[in-house]
Amino acid sequence: MTLLDSAPPATRPVLPPLRIGRHEVATPVVLAPMAGITNPGFRRLCREQGAGFYVCEMITSRGLVEKNPLTFRMITFDPDEQPRSMQLYGVDPAAMGQAVRMIRERDLADHVDMNFGCPVPKVTRRGGGAALPFKRRLFERLVRAAVDNAGDLPVTVKMRIGIDDEHETFLEAGRIAVDAGVASVALHARTAAQRYSGQADWSAISRLREHLPATTPVLGNGDIFSAADALRMVRETGCDGVVVGRGCLGRPWLFGDLEAAFAGRPLPTPPNLRQVSETLRRHAVLLCEHMGDHKGIRDVRKHIAWYLKGFAVGGDLRRALGMVESIGQLDDLLAQLDLDQEFPADAEGPRGRQGSPGKVVLPEHWLDDADDPSVPFGAELEHSGG
Repeated sequence: MTLLDSAPPATRPVLPPLRIGRHEVATPVVLAPMAGITNPGFRRLCREQGAGFYVCEMITSRGLVEKNPLTFRMITFDPDEQPRSMQLYGVDPAAMGQAVRMIRERDLADHVDMNFGCPVPKVTRRGGGAALPFKRRLFERLVRAAVDNAGDLPVTVKMRIGIDDEHETFLEAGRIAVDAGVASVALHARTAAQRYSGQADWSAISRLREHLPATTPVLGNGDIFSAADALRMVRETGCDGVVVGRGCLGRPWLFGDLEAAFAGRPLPTPPNLRQVSETLRRHAVLLCEHMGDHKGIRDVRKHIAWYLKGFAVGGDLRRALGMVESIGQLDDLLAQLDLDQEFPADAEGPRGRQGSPGKVVLPEHWLDDADDPSVPFGAELEHSGG
C-alpha cells in the first residue's frame, strides 16, 4: 500500500515535501522549462497559483560562458523568486563546468537542471538533448563537470527513455547521474523518436524509481493535464513528484489544483470564462512588464488559443484576439466574450504541440560506439542564449 492509497481525503498530504538538495517545497511539482514559454512573467503567474519549483527557459552553457547578452536577459528572476531554477543545455563538459561555476560564483541561480530530454532536430543533430545519454562516457563527463563545479548548488537531470525503442538509455543514465552526485532525476516517459506524440509510458518511471536509490527523488513527466493525472502517476509509478509542461499552457491555475491535490484538499472550482479572461489579461501585463509593450503583447498571442480552448468564442473574435496589438485592445476584445460561461469539459485533456513520431536526427556515426567520450565537432548550439 502506498502513501497515496492510505491517506484519508483532506487529512494528510499525498506526498512529503519535495527536497532537491538544500531546497524544499511543500508541493512536489516542477514546472518544466519550455522555450518561449517559461519566462519570468509566466513563472510569476504560475507561482501565484501554487508552490513548486519553477524552471526558466533552457540556457546554453556556451552562451553563458561567453556572456551573450540574450542569455543574460533570459536568466532574469523576480526578486522574490525562490529557489531560482535554471536549466542548462550543453555538449562540451569544459563549457558546462565553466557555466556552472559562473552560476555559483555570480549567484545567478539556486538550482541547476541539465537538459537531456530535448528531441528537436537542431539539438539532436549535434548530439545534444535526448541524443546525448546514449554516449554514456560523454554523459558522465558532462554531469560530473556540472556537479564538481556546483558547490552547494543542487544539480539535477531531466531525460527521456532513450533515442527510440531500440536505444533505451534511461536506466543506465539514471544510475550514472546518481553516482555523479545529482540531487534528483526527472524522466519524460517518451523516446526522442516519439517527440510529443502518442502516450507517455509511465511504466518506465516505475522502472527508474525501482532502479535508483530511494534517497534520490525520481520525478515523472508526460501526459499530466490535470491534478487527477498527477495523483494517478504517483499511485501507478511510486515517483516522488511530477514535472508539468504542456498541461499548464493556458491553464496556470493547474498549479493551484496540484497544490490542493497533493495536500489532500478538495480541488478549487474550475474558473469560468470571466476568471480565465482575467488570468489571460494578467499574463499579458506580466509579459509586457518583462519584454516591453510591443514584444509582450505579441508574445501573449500564442497563449490565447490555449486559454480559450473549449469555450464558445466566435471565429472572428478568436482571429481578432490572435492579432491583438495592445492591452487596451485586449480589454475591448475580452469584453465581447460571454464571460459567464462555465469551464467546459472540452477544455480538459492534451494541449500544446503533439505532432507525430519520426526518425531522430543524429550526428553521423553517433550510434557506432556508446563509449566514445569525445565531443562532436560543432556540437554546441549557436551562441544565442537559450
